[in-house]
Amino acid sequence: MPRSRINGNFIDKTFSIVANILLRIIPTTSGEKEAFTYYRDGMSAQSEGNYAEALQNYYEAMRLEIDPYDRSYILYNIGLIHTRNGEHTKALEYYFRALERNPFLPQAFNNMAVICHYRGEQAIRQGNSEIAEAWFDQAAEYWKQAITLTPGNYIEAQNWLKITRRFE
Repeated sequence: MPRSRINGNFIDKTFSIVANILLRIIPTTSGEKEAFTYYRDGMSAQSEGNYAEALQNYYEAMRLEIDPYDRSYILYNIGLIHTRNGEHTKALEYYFRALERNPFLPQAFNNMAVICHYRGEQAIRQGNSEIAEAWFDQAAEYWKQAITLTPGNYIEAQNWLKITRRFE
């Protein structure tokens, strides 16, 4: 049984009802509908912290989905799960893949910056300031891209860029 039919969360149920109505009235192929169902079930599982189930649904959605824009969001969500699980290298890979399909995902740039900043802080704790600076420089580049796409967002990142003199 699809997750959307067993989920007891009011918001998820409401989203599922609206999504099902839209799927009925918007002309889509059966494959697109099936891909969306897996994507929706993946989001539901992810929101409940069921990351293995979410990944299974996202991978199935990727198998079925052909639209690059839609695939970018699936890849982004897979990256979120890997970030949450501390698998930063995998997360970066999925964020890159999402951005290849949709270069207008500021949240992907932001998450990549956060990972790079974290790695810079780790390098400082390990006493390697050169590597730390390289990570911080990379974080700055990703934050600049995110800020360019959404100038009013990422205020903390903007402040960090100014304080560290990385904002041009």
